[in-house]
Amino acid sequence: MRELRFDPIRNRWVIISAERSRRPSDYTIGDEDREKEKTPVSCPFCEGSEEKTPPEIFAIRKERVVGSNLGGWRVRVVPNKYPALQIEDAAFRYGMGIFDVVSGAGAHEVIVETPDHGKGLADLEADWIKDVLVAFRERIKDLFCDRRLRYVLIFKNHKSKAGASLMHTHSQLIATPMVPPVVKQELIICRENYRAKERCIICDLITQEIEFKERVVYEADNYLIWTPFASSFPFETWIVPRNHLHDYSMLNDKDLRDLAVVLKLNLISLKRLLNDPPYNFVIHTSPPKFDRPGHPEHWDSIEFDFHWHMEIVPRLTTIAGFEWGAGFFINPTPPEVAARYLREEIGRNFEES
Repeated sequence: MRELRFDPIRNRWVIISAERSRRPSDYTIGDEDREKEKTPVSCPFCEGSEEKTPPEIFAIRKERVVGSNLGGWRVRVVPNKYPALQIEDAAFRYGMGIFDVVSGAGAHEVIVETPDHGKGLADLEADWIKDVLVAFRERIKDLFCDRRLRYVLIFKNHKSKAGASLMHTHSQLIATPMVPPVVKQELIICRENYRAKERCIICDLITQEIEFKERVVYEADNYLIWTPFASSFPFETWIVPRNHLHDYSMLNDKDLRDLAVVLKLNLISLKRLLNDPPYNFVIHTSPPKFDRPGHPEHWDSIEFDFHWHMEIVPRLTTIAGFEWGAGFFINPTPPEVAARYLREEIGRNFEES
């Protein structure tokens, strides 16, 4: 079975090629990262090496001390030593002939998820993962106080094949002076759907996926894990809140504790099923509703039309010439098959616990 599936959120087509179908064991992961993980020599993210990083911006300790470069932390946020964007830069736009240029005002931060060099995010207890998620929330809220910034993207690169340069588990955020194109496309599609139907398209997808069941990986009271109908990559999953909410930074500590439980289930299942694969995740939340000169309608209905979510993509295949040239993604594992394997793995996790 080969199908072209349309993704209504991303407005793109994906080729699902079941003839090329692969089982979890068919995805081989190299060992180049594993030797690095064993030897945390001079790792700047380990406890005791705080002086090797720029001064911390935020930290969670037992005493909730903020702004200290001391040890005793659980989660620590520092500026990226080699930032893509810097908060110190001025914000301005100008034209260069027919080209548009925007200054590099922004922020690039690293969220160190644990002082333990030997653990990944999937290995942490749910309460610890909750603290990581709290750090995400607090940094988004703080950065959105700066009216130059139009978006904050939280993302994680796990292992070198997914883009990580340091093996000590960490996430990152980049705050930008514009809404990134991928996010902007989602926002526009959600807004157009709401204007046409007065409903959130992701809320509609939640209702439909729960009814169909075959792509639902896990249902919790407040969150849902699914494999998207038009998954671009094998074993791609989304975590979505079951109740409509546009802004991740509005989650309270209980919401984040519930999310941490679901995220851990998702990550530990991928780790066990696929032999600890490289992966990326991103959080797509709403931009701040700042007034923009000449754009009074900009994101005016966002609290009704957008639905924040987390996307998790194991890096099991390579984007090659056809994908780049045609804009199609070829996924050799249908999402229904991936969901079944992940459901079974989550079931085994519960049996062992």
